[in-house]
Amino acid sequence: MAYQKVVISGIDTSKLEVLREEEKMALLREIQETGSKEARDRLINGNLRLVLSVIQRFTGRGEDVDDLFQIGVIGLIKAINNFDLTKEVRFSTYCVPMISGELRRFLRDYNHIKVSRTLRDLAYRAMQAKERLTADLQRDPTIDEIAKEIDAKRSDVVLALESVSDPVSLYEPVYSESGDTLYVLDQVKDKNGIDDWLDELVLRDAMKSLGEREKSILYLRFFRGKTQVEVAKEIGISQAQVSRLEKGALQRIKGDL
Repeated sequence: MAYQKVVISGIDTSKLEVLREEEKMALLREIQETGSKEARDRLINGNLRLVLSVIQRFTGRGEDVDDLFQIGVIGLIKAINNFDLTKEVRFSTYCVPMISGELRRFLRDYNHIKVSRTLRDLAYRAMQAKERLTADLQRDPTIDEIAKEIDAKRSDVVLALESVSDPVSLYEPVYSESGDTLYVLDQVKDKNGIDDWLDELVLRDAMKSLGEREKSILYLRFFRGKTQVEVAKEIGISQAQVSRLEKGALQRIKGDL
């Protein structure tokens, strides 16, 4: 099968070896049993195409492709170092989230928006836990499962992960037809200007007096658009309790305002 020649970090990708799954497992076994450098080098080279496929999801953000490729290779090496042969999982299945996680950490650490060290560290632990659970469960873990894995509050995990998510430019095009482009800004701009902005600040200040559960309910209901039934299922209480807590929280906020 012929591949188009693409050179990244000085590597001609058209000449890369592509390994079968049984070859990968044999090399992993040899690495773990003998520490063979030759087996490690062959396994790395035999998975560079996988790295290339993963970094495609992270291009178009202004980062140099060579840098992304090198960071992806670091994720690949970490996957090789940590792979458990006793688990019945394909190496590529385990490898992809490891490579993706390394790329996300790189983009997060070089993000221009500053996030507190505590929040960043929690997000880092949460992403590591997500990678481990994805490999073990063979599916994306829930926020509750991640929070339990790292012994943290669910709300803290949500906040930490959202704080390091990639920002979207307000001028990113979302639709274009006959030269008339629609941007993100057109979808989110404030219709009432400064008044709505001030109202939001007052509302956020009023919410500080609420308990954690009430804050979570209002966040899920009005910022995430979930129904009371969905909120009840997510935080583990009945729909009637959600309704009662939501009503009480709104009354308290109205009183504060």
